[in-house]
Amino acid sequence: MKNYTKESILKSAKEFDVRYVRLQFSDMLGTVKNVEIPITNLERALNNDIMFDGSSIQGFVRIDEADMYLYPDLSTWLILNWENAPVGRVARLICDVYTSSKKPYEGDPRYVLKKALNEMKSLGFDKFNVGVEPEFFLFKLDEKGKITRELSDQGGYFDLAPMDGSEDIRRDIVLEMQKLGFEMEVSHHEVAFGQHEINFHFDNALEACDNIQTFKVLVKNVARRHGYHATFMPKPIKGINGSGMHSNLSLSKDGRNVFFDEKTDNQLSETALKFIAGIMKNAQAFTLVCNPIINSYKRLVPGYEAPVYIAWSDSNRSTMIRIPASRGNATRIEVRSVDASANPYLAMAVLLNSGLDGIKNDLTALNPLKKNLFRMSEQERRRLGIKNLPENLKEAIEFFQKSELMKETLGEELFEKFIEAKQKEWDEYKTIISEWELNKYLPII
Repeated sequence: MKNYTKESILKSAKEFDVRYVRLQFSDMLGTVKNVEIPITNLERALNNDIMFDGSSIQGFVRIDEADMYLYPDLSTWLILNWENAPVGRVARLICDVYTSSKKPYEGDPRYVLKKALNEMKSLGFDKFNVGVEPEFFLFKLDEKGKITRELSDQGGYFDLAPMDGSEDIRRDIVLEMQKLGFEMEVSHHEVAFGQHEINFHFDNALEACDNIQTFKVLVKNVARRHGYHATFMPKPIKGINGSGMHSNLSLSKDGRNVFFDEKTDNQLSETALKFIAGIMKNAQAFTLVCNPIINSYKRLVPGYEAPVYIAWSDSNRSTMIRIPASRGNATRIEVRSVDASANPYLAMAVLLNSGLDGIKNDLTALNPLKKNLFRMSEQERRRLGIKNLPENLKEAIEFFQKSELMKETLGEELFEKFIEAKQKEWDEYKTIISEWELNKYLPII
């Protein structure tokens, strides 16, 4: 996290000929929004004097409470190298949303995560470390710029050219990210045709979520520059693997990873096991936040490497939670169910509070599973106490509605608005007549 001041930002803007600044924030569903200002208004923005109409933003205030303020987080000052402005350069600041009475808006997703982080600190932990593995597909654009159904290549896992026809695009994305100061880990082709993964360095949760939002915007812009459309849709194509956003999580105290204990057989601490137990207890409820769209549940099906059952293991990739082999300060749990359609601030808030629930209530996790869950019978899974993730959005809404922890995490207002939006999405979906139905029934009924 960079320690910018108002003065250093104004100096940077002048030095690099910045002419426009995007004041960015995220709505309830995780869509990045922005108010663009000319550089002449930057000082006003840095004094928290820029207002916008919150009633037009998904999940924000009612029309009679419309005026809201944007408070820039100075550490997020970034000059956007991929923006090709005709004159000068474009920069951005990620903002917190405040009410007209200059108080933090409780429905702001960034505020929700900050609230969860404060709860973590009250329990004696210093840092919630987050590293994500967002996957995406590349589809070709036609000459008019419309999205086709043609994938970028016929490559598979870890393939290289000529099978991987998209490595130049990935490399361009990585180079642009490095220009922005991202610490890159790896970039590679994923299992499905046209599917890709780019990983960047672990960070504290708030900065990690800011980076996820920046990454998604950058990927889409660089892909379009190459004539492709990048999508983080969980399951855009039937019959092949979908895209997830595996989330690697750990807690630190005094610079020490508290999930590591060299004295145990698997070198996981009691704190880590209680955190895992909390994640498992609340998984059915938080799925609505971590897998928030109709399409999310087309990915969470057996046979395509996505988790379906709530279990954990230190090696088994059929479980929802996996423990990567790294130990010491790199010890972490990997929650494999999350996908990139989620609002990252809300997703990390519910994951954190679920884990803390396990710690606060001294929960005990089920034993780790070595067997392939997809090859076990339903009776065997039930005997072992293994529950299923929700099978569709409707089921996820029902679990979410019953959870006091989810209501406490999101706050009552955002909790109700989230349910309302997702119920509307489900109701709309129910009325759609799909091509599958027409092909299946029209000729014979």
